Amino acid sequence: MENEVQNYFKEFIKSTQKMARDIPDVVKGFQGLVEKSLAPGVLDAKVKEFIALGIAVAQHCVPCIYLHTQKAVAAGATRKEIMEAAGVGVLMGGGPAFTHVAEVIKALDAMSVP
Repeated sequence: MENEVQNYFKEFIKSTQKMARDIPDVVKGFQGLVEKSLAPGVLDAKVKEFIALGIAVAQHCVPCIYLHTQKAVAAGATRKEIMEAAGVGVLMGGGPAFTHVAEVIKALDAMSVP
């Protein structure tokens, strides 16, 4: 049985493809913003993913949590680093953000990150 995180990614791809048909300029523009913002620069990709993840936790954005946890892992982040970044998100978002750290754990577990 597929877990919630894996299912999210499948649905996200389908939704993005539909959006690209309906509002191609918006999708293209947003994807460009994402690529430029997260590309390595003075800060490397892993650090930028930690920032995005902390904001995702603070803003209670479950899809963002899943995506940026996955991207942080892909950038070489460890579970401990990711959890620390999520903890900074709690600092900035308070109690509601604290409850969303469970989503980070769910994503890490779905990817079998030790």
